[in-house]
Amino acid sequence: MATAMATDLPDDPATLKTMVLAERARAERLEQIIKELQRHRFGRRAETLPEDQLLLGLEEAEQVEASGEAEGERNEPAQTVSRASQRRRNRGSLPAHLPRIETVVDVSDKACSCCGHELHRIGEDVSERLDIIPAQFRVLVVRRPKYACRVCQDVVAQAPALARLIEGGLPTEATVAQVLISKYADHLPLYRQSQIYARQAIILDRSTLADWVGRAAWHLRPVHERLLGHLKASAKLFADETTAPVLDPGRGRTKTGQLWAYARDDRPWGGSDPPGVAYVYAPDRKAERPLAHLNGFTGILQVDGYAGYRALAKRNDVQLAFCWSHVRRRFYELAAAGPAPIASEVLERITALYRIETEVRGRSADERRAVRQVKSRPVIDDLKPWLAAKLGLISQKTKLAEAIRYALSRWEGLTRFIDDGRIEIDSNPVERSIRPIALNRKNALFAGSDGGGQHWAVIASLIETCKINGVDPQGYLANVLTRIVNGHPQSQIDELLPWAYIPDRNLKAVA
Repeated sequence: MATAMATDLPDDPATLKTMVLAERARAERLEQIIKELQRHRFGRRAETLPEDQLLLGLEEAEQVEASGEAEGERNEPAQTVSRASQRRRNRGSLPAHLPRIETVVDVSDKACSCCGHELHRIGEDVSERLDIIPAQFRVLVVRRPKYACRVCQDVVAQAPALARLIEGGLPTEATVAQVLISKYADHLPLYRQSQIYARQAIILDRSTLADWVGRAAWHLRPVHERLLGHLKASAKLFADETTAPVLDPGRGRTKTGQLWAYARDDRPWGGSDPPGVAYVYAPDRKAERPLAHLNGFTGILQVDGYAGYRALAKRNDVQLAFCWSHVRRRFYELAAAGPAPIASEVLERITALYRIETEVRGRSADERRAVRQVKSRPVIDDLKPWLAAKLGLISQKTKLAEAIRYALSRWEGLTRFIDDGRIEIDSNPVERSIRPIALNRKNALFAGSDGGGQHWAVIASLIETCKINGVDPQGYLANVLTRIVNGHPQSQIDELLPWAYIPDRNLKAVA
């Protein structure tokens, strides 16, 4: 057998050397792929610890610390007084709009314990504690008296019924808004909400809640369309997409739809337009989707490396700016798998660019451009020939070569931020808008249909835009749904956008 194998090898030493090098490169590539798969399966997927995971760890540490303090306070009462004083200094004040229920804790005997004379009041100590009434329900009863004339028997007078989102149904607009918030902001599927309500003897079937969600989404569609139109009128947008599993009854399994996200956030350079994000559902990831979604948009589109966006750039009225975070990720995966001098060097140079971005964040677009020209351009100008030189020294079949080619093939879009202070170094703002979609996908598993995916896009767009503008999404949705069912004019739809919402702080206590 050994003789047979030997006769298969070429006699030419140069050819043999080429085969050995090719096989070695193939083995290195396979080894790198295996390491990436192992890291994807067993390790952390992000370069840094995700914020939510970090917060979970901090919560556990703080709980252990509080438990230890409670034990110490029981053994040493003096610690109780000291820590109580510290909590009063750090807790801040409770919002003024919350209802106050006062309790007076008074002395039982107002006679002086020394001489017996009546005590007089010289002041008081006031403390406030936050109390909560879990999911308090109430029933709004609307009576419409009828009137008749004793002379004219056919005359009956009655005030018209108030408009409702769900005609003949139980919920107020605020109740429907709460269901939407629980599903799309707090990631509670409808069947879990049904179980929560049942604990207070409120029997609401999942299908009933689904009916409410569908009707609310239909009424909110014009607001979503106006939000997307408002964003498309901007000079610069971010774009990204993520999977949205959708039930496919014909095949008895799910199919993979897509939620495309289009976001605006000009806050890092002091832009005047409010931030916002609009999601659009599509049944696939074809390049024609962003072409249709962004029809009429002209300006800069900051994206990841997905080739489907390049069709937009061919229209000449859209310029693509690419994301350095995606470039960094490819080299990080190589460096994390083992010794990788070239990948590590690239990471150091990209880190230098991010340090400069930290310095200019919050400045005007002109100031950002000026600093980048002086500090970032030399790093960029030196990096491109260095990458090209390294690419010529390594096997073209390795993952490192793929990472370098990924960067060099997108160089114009990657360096566009140098000459325009409005452009970010990466597309992280829109990626942050994708995270809530991923959380909802994890808890709900899939949408029930393409229509459910569209509802998801409509409601999530309004909720996430509320969040990044510091607006209470529950109050906003309740307000907007009420105004819509009461005939808010289509010509004034801009008044229904999240950043135009003015909350009502004149709230009263619920009896």
